[in-house]
Amino acid sequence: MDVGSGGDRDTTERVLTLLGLLQRRRTWTGPELAARLGVTSRTVRRDVERLRTLGYPVHAGKGVGGGYRLGPGQELPPLLLDDEEAIATAVALLAGAGGSVAGAGEAALRALAKLDQVLPTRLRHEVHALAGSVESFGGGRTPADPEVLMTLARACRDEVEVGFAYPPPGPARQAPPGGGPVRRRVEPYRLVASDRRWYLFSYDLDRDDWRTFRVDRMTEVSPRTWRFRPRTAPEAAAYVQEGVASRVYARRARFLVHAPADTVRAQIPASAAVVQARGSGRCEVLSGAARLDAVLLHVLLLGHDFEVLDPPDLADRCGELAERLRAAGTPPS
Repeated sequence: MDVGSGGDRDTTERVLTLLGLLQRRRTWTGPELAARLGVTSRTVRRDVERLRTLGYPVHAGKGVGGGYRLGPGQELPPLLLDDEEAIATAVALLAGAGGSVAGAGEAALRALAKLDQVLPTRLRHEVHALAGSVESFGGGRTPADPEVLMTLARACRDEVEVGFAYPPPGPARQAPPGGGPVRRRVEPYRLVASDRRWYLFSYDLDRDDWRTFRVDRMTEVSPRTWRFRPRTAPEAAAYVQEGVASRVYARRARFLVHAPADTVRAQIPASAAVVQARGSGRCEVLSGAARLDAVLLHVLLLGHDFEVLDPPDLADRCGELAERLRAAGTPPS
């Protein structure tokens, strides 16, 4: 008698274990699978046939280098994921939900919903922590550490303070004399994914104000024991986008562009400017830079008529540059 063949339940558990093994490694020999499952090679062959009946294309090779291998099929069968794989998949799906590829966001959300339906309760809480704590603008961002994202997402969900080390402000982000990154204490509110990076939108307890932190610059991230009551907060994604596109710069500018907002958004990265519709066929563009000539040049090259709304000295600068360009285009007498 085969070891472990104690009824339908044992058979089902064994077949699922076999499926997990086949998904984990490209090829297994019959004796290897039998040893892992605690059964005979004959039982392995029967269980392989059960998987084939369920639609899993399990190929069997003979001779040296042969063995059992799970191949591609006509349809996508269910996958078996361990805890870490399931959480990492949820992180990737959430990143895809904020992506810029047409249709990918909706597909990622549908896949995340299906994953949520089949997860054990202990893992469903982890996925809910991410789903309820992530917003986005734009897409195509660089990856972030899933463990850090999960830690921050749990803290957002559970409303507990978070501590971490963060580089001091400044163009070069130089460490202060005699020390490294500064310890920060925050009340985490939302994770926000931009078209380039992940950010934490939170209330900084030491600065007594809302702050945005780049997740890839955070180290030694750990939840604290203190819980907090959520404050009345700005809309997270809009606040972070405005900060990334303009608030961090010394000079900021607003333009009224004579083109639909969707058209202009397709021309400007979400992290470079905030674009808001302003009536039919017009939009407002907010951006910033160390020198406003750079912003002015980018808006000019969009190819649309526009007006400078703010600051007043930028409108004067437009006149100066117009005279210079006019002179450059006038042939010498």
